[in-house]
Amino acid sequence: MQHKGRNHRMKQTFAILFIGLIFCTPLLSVAAEEQGAPVGLEELIAEAIGRNPELKASEEHVAAFEEKPSQAEALDNPRLGLAVLNLPTDTYRFDQEPMTQKQISLKQRFPFPGKLSLKGDIARKDLAIVKHKNEETKNSLIMQVKFAYWNLLFLDKAIEVTEKNRALLREFVRIAETRYAVGMGIQQDVLKAQVELSTRTDRLIDLRQKRRSMEANLNTLLSRPPHLPVRSGKDIDAVKQTGFTHIVEDLQTMAMENSPSLRGVKSLVERYDLTHALAKKGYYPDFDIGISYGLREETATADWPNFISASITMTIPLWSRSKESRKVAEEKANSRRATERFVSAKNSLLFTITDRMAEIERYTQKIELFRTGLIPQSRASLESALAGYKVNKVDFKTLIDNETTLYMKEIAYYQARAEYEKTLAGLEAVVGKRLF
Repeated sequence: MQHKGRNHRMKQTFAILFIGLIFCTPLLSVAAEEQGAPVGLEELIAEAIGRNPELKASEEHVAAFEEKPSQAEALDNPRLGLAVLNLPTDTYRFDQEPMTQKQISLKQRFPFPGKLSLKGDIARKDLAIVKHKNEETKNSLIMQVKFAYWNLLFLDKAIEVTEKNRALLREFVRIAETRYAVGMGIQQDVLKAQVELSTRTDRLIDLRQKRRSMEANLNTLLSRPPHLPVRSGKDIDAVKQTGFTHIVEDLQTMAMENSPSLRGVKSLVERYDLTHALAKKGYYPDFDIGISYGLREETATADWPNFISASITMTIPLWSRSKESRKVAEEKANSRRATERFVSAKNSLLFTITDRMAEIERYTQKIELFRTGLIPQSRASLESALAGYKVNKVDFKTLIDNETTLYMKEIAYYQARAEYEKTLAGLEAVVGKRLF
């Protein structure tokens, strides 16, 4: 009778496990109880754009360069001069000689026509490069926030799945201990179950540490204290998978038009074309135009009139073969280098888009395979093993192996979900505009 009672209790335990396997599936699980204020992805992105210090520094860099074109196109400050001319050294008197005078002068340099406008155009290209860099920084920030958000969603789900899995293993340990106590099992089964339980506990420790690290990373992007709790407020199962309908040719066209990194290199090419044109202007002279006024002292015998003088001087490119010509060659080389950089950047951009598209297709297929094939199959296999173990047709090792397989497939499924969304975020950053 005692033996029958134990068998009855074990049957009840197996029934409970069956029900747990059916109703506690990760694909249909309810979101874990939230702690703290949940924050959505768009809220996090908006906060990052408003608070991130690196982005703010980039914006101030743009503000600084916005002041440069006006400076570049402005003339140099005029030069005011004071002089004493023809002062006799025997008496140092201003009224002794008629040519002695006190002079005040004003001079202004005028670059050869076209030079200042080219300098202004170069400054505007520098501003465009900095603006593109700022846009690239912003896109990168959005991508990093999305990466951190989806990593948190995955880690939260992985922790939840691991905790449920650990609870199931505890039940397996209890079953193995019960069977061993009544002489229906072996001690090796108990030890095997305990080892697997400890392994899940170790995995849970790692997952929680990774979550804290990812939480600190997200807080850093938002310029928050690193220890501040971050709650996504959503279960990854409750988040609809982002649809993707773009084709590679359309994305490549969009990237050619919008990619800030590519546009920045294009602006660099245009900048060096302008510096090359400016270097060729170096063969032409700059002019200094001056005017001066000389004051002469009255003498006892005469009242000398004052002097007014004007002058114009110009630069002569006398050493052009070793200076101006070399400068022209330098800027021409810079222009060719920038052009090759543009071609390289374009090729890299097109490759990256093609590569991201392949990754998206791979993750799409993996997600579907996990959802409709591997996980249901692994769950059915575990249920079958559990039923077989109940009637001594399956050994405990097979039961544990099936449980481990299901656990690993569930974790891999949620990781594929997160990697899919992260790949979309990376593609968005490469294209240079919000797509999703």
